[in-house]
Amino acid sequence: MSHLFDPLTIRAVTLRNRIGVSPMCQYSAVDGAANDWHLVHLGARATGGAGLVVVEATGVSPEGRISPHDLGLWSAAHVEPLARIARFVSAQGAVPGIQIAHAGRKASRQAPWMGDRAVNASEGGWTPVGPSAIAFADGFAVPGALDAAGVQKVRDDFRDATRRALEAGFRWLEIHAAHGYLLHSFLSPLSNTRTDAHGGRFENRTRLVIEIARIVRAEWPADLPLAVRLSCTDWTDGGWTLDDSIALAGLLKAEGVDVIDCSSGGNVATARIPVGAGYQVPFADAVRRGAGVATAAVGMITAPAQADEIIRNGRADIVLLARELLRDPTWPLHAAQALRQGDRAPVPPQYLRAF
Repeated sequence: MSHLFDPLTIRAVTLRNRIGVSPMCQYSAVDGAANDWHLVHLGARATGGAGLVVVEATGVSPEGRISPHDLGLWSAAHVEPLARIARFVSAQGAVPGIQIAHAGRKASRQAPWMGDRAVNASEGGWTPVGPSAIAFADGFAVPGALDAAGVQKVRDDFRDATRRALEAGFRWLEIHAAHGYLLHSFLSPLSNTRTDAHGGRFENRTRLVIEIARIVRAEWPADLPLAVRLSCTDWTDGGWTLDDSIALAGLLKAEGVDVIDCSSGGNVATARIPVGAGYQVPFADAVRRGAGVATAAVGMITAPAQADEIIRNGRADIVLLARELLRDPTWPLHAAQALRQGDRAPVPPQYLRAF
């Protein structure tokens, strides 16, 4: 049995433990550029002992951001500010990763603490895009349905962002295809009513995700891991399902994807989601067994014994923490002590006097 503090090697990259920092939007960038906030936020989780530190959803284009305050990778100017973060995370012994994303029909919103509302043009907002002209919910703009040229631009933007992520020094890359953002909205029949090659039956609705995975894998070095985050269910009748996710995970594995990051929801505003401790772990377990691919479990994982059980029982290969690492950046160090693995805690020498 593996343990939470056992290393994990995928391709040529070894994580010092199975604890990862889940991508968490900070809504603190200016014109897509990372700054001191991102360095301190992500750097603190690296010094806190995580094995993997993944930068928040980073827009592959300006219109691919959730808000005007999101990070971006659509310009060469974005590379060095992110490289500064990747260098620091690496220097602390953690693996630097980044999630590349397109927000689709959920784009052009204000930061949550600024009212979580649509950003109008006078504030720097834009018209979002999606597979079909279907708004996410009341108060959200109706997106423009992407035409063939628009779909090609999305492919090109993911390719170019991949190149810049590599230039910035990241060693782990994740494609965001979850939470109702662009790629997830192509997957789900509730948001994709197209009648062309990217709509209709399962093979068509999954086409863009597979195309992007293929493009990204061709650009991303063969010795570096590639992950895809999926919402494993829409939690709504007639939507995307766990069986769909298992089938897609198998197809993505064949394209060179190494890890499926198993989340859920986000595509239906009225979905009734039974949120509770570890409520998404069964998805990671089912995808891991059904598709024969490594998985990451995420969502309401807070206790060391809980995280360790997931790894020990083979329900996932990595646990990703989000809010718990906001509350306690040094959670991995405390978890090592709680699990009597203190000798394996990656305590920075500057902090040894406290442990």
